[in-house]
Amino acid sequence: MLFHSPTCGPLTLDGVYQEIQDFIAHAPQDAYTLVIGTDSQAHERELVFVSAVVIYRRGKGARYFYQKRHHRHLSSLRQKIYMEASLSMALASQLTERFSRSEAPALNVEIHLDIGSVGETRAWIREIVGMVTGSGFDAKIKPDSFGASTVADRFTK
Repeated sequence: MLFHSPTCGPLTLDGVYQEIQDFIAHAPQDAYTLVIGTDSQAHERELVFVSAVVIYRRGKGARYFYQKRHHRHLSSLRQKIYMEASLSMALASQLTERFSRSEAPALNVEIHLDIGSVGETRAWIREIVGMVTGSGFDAKIKPDSFGASTVADRFTK
C-alpha cells in the first residue's frame, strides 16, 4: 500500500523511511519526534482508515505522509477505536524496526489516539493507552493527539 506526501507524491514505506532520514539529515542537531496516528470515517458502504506518519522537528516544523485503507463497517465504536490503535502500532513497529537497523539516533515515537476524556471514548482510555504503552510506545490522547485528530482526520473525508 502506498503512502501519499504533499511534498513527494506517492511513496512506499521504504520511501517514507528514506524521506524521514533525509529530513533529519538536514538538521541532525535538532530534536525530533516520530508521530503516528490513525483516524477513520464511516462512508455509505465502508470505513476509510487513514494512518498518518509525521516527523516533527520540535519547534521548527514537520513533514507528513498518509495512507488510506478501505474496510467493511465494524459493528461498534470500540472495535473501530481498537482498529485505529492497532493500525498505528503496526506502522510504528515497521518504522522503528527500519530505524533500529540504521545508524540513525533513536527517535521518540508517539502513537496519537483519536480518543479523549470527553465523549464515548473516555471509557476506554486506560485500556487503549495501556495497550500502546505496553507495546513500547508513548501514547497521546486528545487534545494532544494531532497526528490522529488533525492530520489523519483531514484525509478521511
